[in-house]
Amino acid sequence: MPSRGTEPSSRLDTALTEEDHTRQRIWHRYIAADGTWRRTSGSPADKRPPGEDLAVLRKGLGRPAGTVLEMFAFYTCPIDDFAARRGEVSLAQEAEHMALALYGLHQQSQDRPMHRDAVGLGRAMLELRRHDRTSEAAVDGRFQQTFSATSSQALQLRLRGLITQLRDIKQPLDYNQLANDILHWNRPDSRTRVRRRWGLDYYAWTQKPAAAPPRP
Repeated sequence: MPSRGTEPSSRLDTALTEEDHTRQRIWHRYIAADGTWRRTSGSPADKRPPGEDLAVLRKGLGRPAGTVLEMFAFYTCPIDDFAARRGEVSLAQEAEHMALALYGLHQQSQDRPMHRDAVGLGRAMLELRRHDRTSEAAVDGRFQQTFSATSSQALQLRLRGLITQLRDIKQPLDYNQLANDILHWNRPDSRTRVRRRWGLDYYAWTQKPAAAPPRP
C-alpha cells in the first residue's frame, strides 16, 4: 500500500473547492510553487516522493480509473455519485487518474521535480524540440500524432511516449494543467481549445523576431 498517500476522496468532501482538491495531489505535497522541493535538507531520495508511491502510480498506465486499488489513496477528485451507482467514474476522475499515472512515470528516478506550474504540454515539447539530444523532425512527428489523437486510449498511449522523452531530458510539466487538458480532451466540444493551446505554445518556434524599423 502507498506509504504516504492521502485518504481517498469521499462524498463528504463537498466543503472543499476544486482548488483545494488540486492542492492535495501528490506533486504539491513534495514540490513548492517555485518548482523546487519543499524539503531543503537531506538526500535527493528524502526530498522526492517515495519510489514505492511512484510505482503505485505507474500501475495505472493503460488501465481505467478505479481499477488499481492502491491508487485510491492518491485520488483527490470528488467521487461522482451518479457514475458510481452505475459502476463508472466521471471524466474528471479518468483525467486525474491518467495524470497521476503519467506523473509516476515522469518522476521515476529523477532527482529534480518533474511538476512545474505554468509549463503546459506545448511549451514542454518545445523545450524537447530545442534540446541538442533530439531530432526536431522526430519530435514534430510525435507531437502531431498526439495532437491528432481522437480517443482517450490513443491519447494516453501517445502521451506516455512524450512523457518518457521529457523525462530523458529532465523537462518538467504542469500536471494540474495536463489533468485539465485531458478532461477537456474527452469532451469533443472543448477538445479544439486544448489543441489550439498546445499548438500555439509548441509552434512558438516558428515566430521570428520582428525586424527593426528602418532608421529615418
